[in-house]
Amino acid sequence: MLLVFSTVFSQGKVTGTITDGQGALPRAKVAIKGTTTGSSSDIDGKFSVDATANSGELVITYLGFETKTVKFSVSNGGTTNLGTIILTSDSNQLEEIVVKSSVIDVAKDRKTPVAVSTIKAAEIQEKLGTQEFPEILKNTPSVYATKSGGGFGDSRITIRGFDQKNIAVLINGVPVNDMENSAVYWSNWAGLSDVTSALQVQRGLGSSKLAISSVGGTINMVTRASDMKEGGAISSGFGNANYLKTQASFSTGKMKNGLSASILLSSTSGDGYVDGTEFRAQNYYFALGYSTPNNRHDFQFTFTGAPQWHNQRSAAPTIAQYIKYGSNGEPDIRYNSDWGTLGGQEYSFRTNFYHKPVASFNYDFKINETTKLSTVVYGSWGRGGGSNGTGAIRGNRFFADNLKELDGTIDIDKIVAYNSGQPVDIAGTTYTRSLVSGGYQNAASTSNNATNGISKIASINSHNWYGGVINLNKKLNENFTLDFGLDARAYKGIHYQNVVDLLGGSNFIDKTDINNPSRVLYGQYASKPNGNPFFNSDYQEKINYRNDGLVRWHGAFTQLEYSNENLTAFVQGAISQQGFKRNDYFVYLKTDPLYSTNYENILGGNVKGGVNYNINGNHNVFINSGFYSKQPFFTAVYPNNRSVVNPTIKNEKITAVEAGYGFRSSIVNVNVNLYHTTWKDRYIINTISAGGYYALEGVNETHSGAELEVNAKITNKFKANAMFSIGDWKYNGNGTSTQFDNSNVQVGTSTDLFLDNVKVGDAAQLTASVGASYEVLERVTVDANYNYNNKLYAAIDPSKFSNAVNKGSLELPSYGLMDAGFSYKMLVGKNKQNSVNFRLNVNNVLDETYIAESRTNIFASDFVSGTSGPTYASSGKTYNGVANANQVYFGFGRTWNFSIRYNF
Repeated sequence: MLLVFSTVFSQGKVTGTITDGQGALPRAKVAIKGTTTGSSSDIDGKFSVDATANSGELVITYLGFETKTVKFSVSNGGTTNLGTIILTSDSNQLEEIVVKSSVIDVAKDRKTPVAVSTIKAAEIQEKLGTQEFPEILKNTPSVYATKSGGGFGDSRITIRGFDQKNIAVLINGVPVNDMENSAVYWSNWAGLSDVTSALQVQRGLGSSKLAISSVGGTINMVTRASDMKEGGAISSGFGNANYLKTQASFSTGKMKNGLSASILLSSTSGDGYVDGTEFRAQNYYFALGYSTPNNRHDFQFTFTGAPQWHNQRSAAPTIAQYIKYGSNGEPDIRYNSDWGTLGGQEYSFRTNFYHKPVASFNYDFKINETTKLSTVVYGSWGRGGGSNGTGAIRGNRFFADNLKELDGTIDIDKIVAYNSGQPVDIAGTTYTRSLVSGGYQNAASTSNNATNGISKIASINSHNWYGGVINLNKKLNENFTLDFGLDARAYKGIHYQNVVDLLGGSNFIDKTDINNPSRVLYGQYASKPNGNPFFNSDYQEKINYRNDGLVRWHGAFTQLEYSNENLTAFVQGAISQQGFKRNDYFVYLKTDPLYSTNYENILGGNVKGGVNYNINGNHNVFINSGFYSKQPFFTAVYPNNRSVVNPTIKNEKITAVEAGYGFRSSIVNVNVNLYHTTWKDRYIINTISAGGYYALEGVNETHSGAELEVNAKITNKFKANAMFSIGDWKYNGNGTSTQFDNSNVQVGTSTDLFLDNVKVGDAAQLTASVGASYEVLERVTVDANYNYNNKLYAAIDPSKFSNAVNKGSLELPSYGLMDAGFSYKMLVGKNKQNSVNFRLNVNNVLDETYIAESRTNIFASDFVSGTSGPTYASSGKTYNGVANANQVYFGFGRTWNFSIRYNF
């Protein structure tokens, strides 16, 4: 009895404060290891636990942070204060080390009033595997990502129904959307997955202070810093279709002299899941940093690039073609009509090749305790393009059925034989090519004659791009912070075509250069990237067209932010002037003023504001809204590849409002968002092959929806996640279509377009996912995720809706995909400080066959031919309820990859 009595009173209290290094973490779970005794922290992060022993260990857990174990000892009846205990983030928050610069607009949880999701490097490295970079975001609300044609880096992404041209993509706060058309080509950025420390998606207008194309959202990629902790990694991965990737990286960490460096090299290759899509890619990344002893000055220099080439499936086959070359009535989803073999080796007419190195220099100057100046200057030198076929053999283009093998591939040996003068059989008739001036002369003509042949040509889209952003951050007082900055960019796009392969022909005749008519050319230039980032292509012979697109951008921005313990509010504004200039060396004589135009300057900008209120340690609400006056693309200013300025151009207008609710606890995080976006005065150009174009005006869209995102840490070993989003994206009101000739003179009268309430296509308007991971043994984890897509509509051409009675957008069948993975982390080294990580990914585990997107809008109830007769449905010409004349891309079937990574 005396021993029991003594033990009961042999206890004390253990107290402390739990933070993330910046603020308190309320409701954190605190438990004494090996017992059921525990408590949780209050709104200020403070906790108190009654200890039943004089010593032990506290286990502290909080959703989104690594579990921490802290030893304690306490005297009988006494109290031990452990002070401040800082937890380390392991989820969707960016570490402070990568957001030193105020140029990078990173949304902060329970502070920045925008809808945001963040994916960190560990998840990208673990789960991306052979997927494309955008696909890592497919379980984010209102995001739809597909592999498109299936070539390496050819994937695409939409956010809230807006395509990539209307999504701002930033790398460390620097915009990378093409300055002529705002496009993003992920093959040019494939290496980013190796060097990204965090990937943040801000849906809606976002928090970026720049006047950028964030109509649907902003994707901000934060790359590795030179002053990462010392260490490195060596990894290798392989998978289906002969996929192979090797990678090595090392960081010095911040050394005593203030210097730091980081380097990464990788190589990737494979045959491609889709037939005829072989690829080769490299990636290099180098960073050098320096910080002064007092940390007032910080310098960072980075240089990165990813030279690559990959064969593509550019033309979307019809469903009937997929089935024709399949078996037992099932489609061959790998079928590709753009390739064949030449001498037994893969040969594709559609090859993308590019090298786009980017250099940036960041300087952060802490002027005093309340003032900080951040500057970045950058340059990008893109070199490359994409290939195609031109010309014809007896009227047959390279993709014609008369030039195909029985398996649907192109008979390229036959093309070479004909081009070089050998007799060949085409559709049962033997033909021999005729000579021109003693040679076999190829041309761009597709007419049926005895002299022409087929060539492989390339469309070059190179550029030189220079820019800079400067931001002054001033803390006015305890609550108010003011930002002011400038954004300047200069861009020159270099566009022309050249001959890649005469395919047995002798030369190529080009009559498109008005200053040098009827040139006979002999040059052939490989469709492979050049390793020299400053490669000059002036020596190459150009065909069909040659022009430059010059864009200059001057912008200014400001933001005022108010912040206290529970309330954060901001208002920001930006203005930009874009100037567009065009040089055309083929269409106009050198004496013509249109040979080189003046700059056409257009003003634009945005105004945004928002408020976030933390009701308590668990609940927060926010609202934001904004207006964006967006300048048109280059092709709208100079339509139809001519240098006459469009007299009807005007800015597009985007208005958005969004509200959200968040719940945070040690077990579960919940985000709910509602949004409504209107997009007015969309400007669409449809070029006419015979010359001139159609201008679509007054095309308006409305995008509304709701989003739910849930992450839960049910136990230390079991985590779960879920997402649901539903949208109502449709055209609002009717527009008009007007024909213009090459001189921008209107032809005829305008035609009404009946678009009101037609669904916006090319993305699933309902998406959902649910997933979980479980640590079955120490450092052995299995995970799975199911992603569901519904209300997926085909892409539409608004110009086709000239009839008031129409069927709207074609809805494609819904589909769901299961992904799964297995991870094992083995600790190695004398002190177990290093690790070897094994990872197996299996995507589309159930091998689901599904249509990911449709380029056409043909209904099963449409007539097969003309305006009467059998329909596709009545004549059995459907697949899964979809008319088999539709040109579609099927998604990939089951794929897998396995990787080994050594971290030291």
